[in-house]
Amino acid sequence: MAEDITRRDFLNGVAIGAGTAILPSQMLGNDLPQSTYKKIDSHYYPPTLTGLRGSHQGSFEVAHALAWQGKKPDHYKALDEHYDLVVVGAGMSGLAAARYYQLKMGPKARILILDNHDDFGGHAKRNEFHHRDRMVLSLGGAQNIENLSNYSDNASNLMADLGIDDQALSRMAENTPADFALAGNFNSDQGMSFPGPDGNNITIQGSWLMFMQGQGDYKSAVRALPLPSAEQDKLIAFFGGEQDYLDELSLQEKYTYTKTVSYNQFLVERVDLSAQSMAIMNTLLRIYKGPTGWNLSILEAFAAGAPGLRGMGWLGALASSMMLNLLPNLMQVRMFPDGNASIARLLVHKLIPAVAPKTSGFNDIAVAHFDYSALDRDNQGTRLRLNSTVVGVEETKGNQVQIDYVQQGEALRVTANHCILACYNGLIPHLCPQLSDKQKEALGYGVKVPFVYANVLLDNGRAFSKLGATLLYCPEDPFSMLSSAPTTSSGGYKPPRGPEDPMAVFMMASPTPAPKGNEHIRDLYRLGRFEVYTTSFATYEQQIRDQLQALLGAHGFDHKTDIRAITVNRIPHGYAYKYSALHDPEWPEGQAPHEIGRAQFGRISIANSDAEAKPFMDAAFDAAWRAVEEQTA
Repeated sequence: MAEDITRRDFLNGVAIGAGTAILPSQMLGNDLPQSTYKKIDSHYYPPTLTGLRGSHQGSFEVAHALAWQGKKPDHYKALDEHYDLVVVGAGMSGLAAARYYQLKMGPKARILILDNHDDFGGHAKRNEFHHRDRMVLSLGGAQNIENLSNYSDNASNLMADLGIDDQALSRMAENTPADFALAGNFNSDQGMSFPGPDGNNITIQGSWLMFMQGQGDYKSAVRALPLPSAEQDKLIAFFGGEQDYLDELSLQEKYTYTKTVSYNQFLVERVDLSAQSMAIMNTLLRIYKGPTGWNLSILEAFAAGAPGLRGMGWLGALASSMMLNLLPNLMQVRMFPDGNASIARLLVHKLIPAVAPKTSGFNDIAVAHFDYSALDRDNQGTRLRLNSTVVGVEETKGNQVQIDYVQQGEALRVTANHCILACYNGLIPHLCPQLSDKQKEALGYGVKVPFVYANVLLDNGRAFSKLGATLLYCPEDPFSMLSSAPTTSSGGYKPPRGPEDPMAVFMMASPTPAPKGNEHIRDLYRLGRFEVYTTSFATYEQQIRDQLQALLGAHGFDHKTDIRAITVNRIPHGYAYKYSALHDPEWPEGQAPHEIGRAQFGRISIANSDAEAKPFMDAAFDAAWRAVEEQTA
């Protein structure tokens, strides 16, 4: 059984599903790499594919040839298709831009959305399993709906258009079990798991997010860690704020120190922690930010939830208490069972109702089966065309925009009155070579934060239920965080009823390495991206099997029989680049790279979270609204 699963998942990872073949590339000029493609018909349903997903084979080769070697087709077949708007990228910003445009210009507006992947949603992908007559959903990428009070009016209005308002979020909260830690229930049990001497992990239960802030019985939890007693003493004092680690500094000097010194340097020089102890805090930072504490200032680490604020004197202790009191409201997180994939589906359903004509929207979006063959039909206002890598966008003399793309090994061309580029910033200079050097340089400045999300279908949840936690931090394992897949019932989904039902385990890894010297954080992100692209599915699979066996083996788990499917979502271009206190200057207003890079150029505008320098969904919406306003002014 295990060999069959391995073979099936590996083939899916290489060839994007049963029946998919690598197609000939003779129609591409300059020996461009070939693309993989599966005809979109009523049987086409990417969410159920396993193996290597996310940045899957066939989604990046043409773009890499363009960016790395300047290669693209010599000739294009001009389609008899002209649109009011072409959107490049079917992620959150691209889908939002199409919806904003549709709402403003009316349902008869002709819109084409092009995307290089075999599914829509960008980072908000859906992983869907079926086993023993049960549907099991999990996160293929972006996951959280933040507090709507932090959204702009335009972003919150779009969410309301999708049926997601304060009342809907209240229902989502009611549909989220109190013990599901991934949904922001900070007082729920999380485990801290370390490799043990017998090959099985040692897992210490408890609310570790609170323990690290000196709350609850943190002393007993720390004493249970497999660390020397002297190291435990340091952690207890650090979590509890038993001393001021910057006692000799004035308030102004403390503020300067926390802005200009890395968090890990503080842990080494002031707290005197070992590398193994530091790994506990760095695991948290990797999950929420991507890099380790060597590349984050102390203040940036505190903002991400890392401990230590209590060890900054009386003012730090006061700030920590206030933060803990405000945390439940500030960090309200709501989640569909497939994460933000349901929001992408709601957007697509608004744009193209025929994709799921019987779906009502918010109440049943998570369980709706989408007909992907309806995405790109003639005689409908909005069309979404997958497996289509755009390689050129330029204005023509006839007040039109010409868009060139490659699909199924064929070089094609369409035209539009306007174009919105909702792909990531780094590719845009290669799509639009006529841009100024200054704008090209600005667009290439930010580097996205890479991640890997894995989902593992288990035959049942018996072993996992014995952990006594729904989320675990794993400081010394390949995947830093491990959780049950969302057990929320929003969107009509029925999560596992108990330990006997099939379940999915969600695993998250950050491939960004720790610095060896003074590397810029952007270079470390590039190294992490390289690791994502060069790590085989077989390697990921072995890591997953070994980690789950060590974690669950003592509870009767056998990876050879209990693992039924594995999906690895590669996200080499993940979170939008957020400026670093330790690595980036403070630019004057309007002069930051993202502000220069997002400038409108004629009939072409830019919409993505990169353009806001914020890795959040509402930032993607704000950028989409701005781009539509530019093109409809």
